[in-house]
Amino acid sequence: MSVLGGVTRPSSVLRKARVVRGWRSVAVAAACGLLVAAAGCGSGTGVSEDATVTAYVEASLCAAAKQELVRRDVRAGDLRVQAVCLPSPREAKKLNLATLGANARQATEDSTTVAYLEASDPRASRFTHPILETAEVPWIVTSSGTTAMRRLLKLLESADSGSLRKSLSEALNET
Repeated sequence: MSVLGGVTRPSSVLRKARVVRGWRSVAVAAACGLLVAAAGCGSGTGVSEDATVTAYVEASLCAAAKQELVRRDVRAGDLRVQAVCLPSPREAKKLNLATLGANARQATEDSTTVAYLEASDPRASRFTHPILETAEVPWIVTSSGTTAMRRLLKLLESADSGSLRKSLSEALNET
């Protein structure tokens, strides 16, 4: 309605501005998508020498895993390895599903992640594994942080540098 009480039609200038803004948003989103796809595809160059990769470690395994990592001089072949300790998903003998999900998502959002080390608990695995699997992040399930880190470092030393996650997943599926 106009100020004088009559019906008006929408401004064509306003309509055109919305269309231009809408197309800009689509163009920006498409460009971002292409950049992400190109980065994910890679040219097969793999991981560079002396690169730093990350293992996300559940709280109950973290101290022992970090000790093993320090004992091995934080290296696996040409790679530097760091461990990120995650908050415990257990509160008074109950699993906190929000913490489980947040931990798994944190690992999947880091492009340097090569593995997720977790304590053996089928209840927790039901929630974390689908998240990790979607992002192709391999996991090692064990009751010992030392054992988990030793296994990861051994697998990293023998892994194909083209795609560490894929190489580790294949090696873990074979054993």
